[in-house]
Amino acid sequence: MTTTLSGRETYKDELAKLAETEQRIICLEADLGGKNHPFQIRHPNRFLNLGIAELAGVDIAAGLAEAGYVPFISTFAAFAALRAAESVKLSMGYMGKNVKLVAPYGGVSGGWFGTTHHALEDIAVIQSFQNIRIACPHGEEETRRVIREAAASAEPYYIRLSRNDAFESLPRASQRSCRDLLVEERAAPDVWPRLCLISVGEQATELCMKLAEEYDFIVHAHACYVDSQSLKAYVEPLKALADRFLVVEEHRATGGTASYLALLMSEYPVHSHNCGEQWPTYGGTHAEVLADLGFGLEPLRRQIQSLLGGLDGI
Repeated sequence: MTTTLSGRETYKDELAKLAETEQRIICLEADLGGKNHPFQIRHPNRFLNLGIAELAGVDIAAGLAEAGYVPFISTFAAFAALRAAESVKLSMGYMGKNVKLVAPYGGVSGGWFGTTHHALEDIAVIQSFQNIRIACPHGEEETRRVIREAAASAEPYYIRLSRNDAFESLPRASQRSCRDLLVEERAAPDVWPRLCLISVGEQATELCMKLAEEYDFIVHAHACYVDSQSLKAYVEPLKALADRFLVVEEHRATGGTASYLALLMSEYPVHSHNCGEQWPTYGGTHAEVLADLGFGLEPLRRQIQSLLGGLDGI
């Protein structure tokens, strides 16, 4: 029986496999790779544990990219997007160096690690630095695809992962890129007004899949890439799906995906189901911290009911 891997374990495994045939790939870790990191075991000469030095780590990766390598550097999302922000802005955004910044512990997936290790602002920060691809894959297969797409691209990447969550990916045609909007459309395509749930990240996608199965007036569009270029490309396909939108994202409302889409689609109502404005101070599992922040299936169900005027059966 095949075990589904979490996003961060999938990343390690897929990168180690890619490095078998791509000698330019180098794996950098900021002291969180673990003693049995697959890349370190298979390619010890191309694995560097830089310690707790995120800012310098991005600069080192930029130097390796300048020399023709394809460096993947991994650290907590909070440290990747915030502590290393200046280097990310200059090396990846401004100079466009071919650095792949992989950020597990996105959102509040760190659970008991607490507020210092949570990242509810990272997408807003990285999105404000132009020219960086931002990917938030859902499930093992989509994560593997994103790692392969990043390795094959000359663009800088920010890849946001969770910690231990493991989910089966939504089915995606083998020839389709993860940059394409993935739409789950149910049995009543001609019922209007329609609500489109737009999911970003793993927990959000799981919620949207459940509700889209229950209600035929809901369309679910999964967005893996949420950088400005990708969001602009989603606008016309989204307009063809519905006349109102609800973005579900493990992030703050400020600077999140809903915020940017609302600017791009000003003639449509774009709402957000997010983690609110309070600091995540509750100590618990990933699910418990999300529940304390008001992010989850029942709060989302109530929000949909409010948006659609209290429809029966919601």
